Amino acid sequence: MFNRYTPATFIREVLLILATIVVLFPFYLLVVMALKGTKEATVSSPVALPTAPTLENFATVLSGEGSRNVLMGLLNSTIITVGSVVMLIILGSVAAYAIARRPGRLGGAAYVSFVVGIILPFQLAIIPTYVALRVLGLLGTHVGMILLYTGLLMPLTVFLYTGFARALPRDYEEAAAIDGASKIRIFVKIVFPLLAPATGTVAILTGLIVWNDFFNALIFLSGSRSTTLPVMVYSFVGENVTAWNLVFTVVIISMIPILAFYLFAQKKFIQGFAGGMKG
Repeated sequence: MFNRYTPATFIREVLLILATIVVLFPFYLLVVMALKGTKEATVSSPVALPTAPTLENFATVLSGEGSRNVLMGLLNSTIITVGSVVMLIILGSVAAYAIARRPGRLGGAAYVSFVVGIILPFQLAIIPTYVALRVLGLLGTHVGMILLYTGLLMPLTVFLYTGFARALPRDYEEAAAIDGASKIRIFVKIVFPLLAPATGTVAILTGLIVWNDFFNALIFLSGSRSTTLPVMVYSFVGENVTAWNLVFTVVIISMIPILAFYLFAQKKFIQGFAGGMKG
């Protein structure tokens, strides 16, 4: 039986095309403005195509210094994001596995406490956290931000890992235990590889959050040499005049690494998120 092309199918296709245009329109504006010179970006419509496309904005942005040193901001963002994601994967996977293999009251209470941590706003503890990092000498440092983001995103990480870990069969673990493997070896050699889809999900979600975070970076890194890209973008917004072509150029540069990583790991992301929601 052949599928018939009905008016309802046509309407769905039109709606899908319109939705795609709406989603891609901001990216169109980014590219168009980034390819315009300063004068043209000021006088022309943001939607209009550039009359003389140029890559001068990228050269200007990448050669900046001080609070506009985009290359340094890119390095800082990479260090903080990678460090945070690695810590979250290591600690979160171990914690989630322990919770998943303890179905009693203790495991349930631990899981609920992590879920509650997702709901509570971090702003309630921002002042004590700021004071603690300052006392420890970690304010404005990569290590301080990595510890901060690890604590903030651990509830989400454990939530995603736990749902996936609960669905894992115990057969391989029991066989390895019979052969004399320790619990650590079982987790490293058997369980963690099976958690690869959840790991991809955690890496992408937490990586996006850390990479794009502006508020915490502004509060805890203000005035330091560890400033990240989102805060650096803000430095291009002047009090009286804003060079939007330069701002959009920095935004494009900041999007490239995380977008490339998402395209690389999107299959694991979908599998892990589906598994995490089962918990």
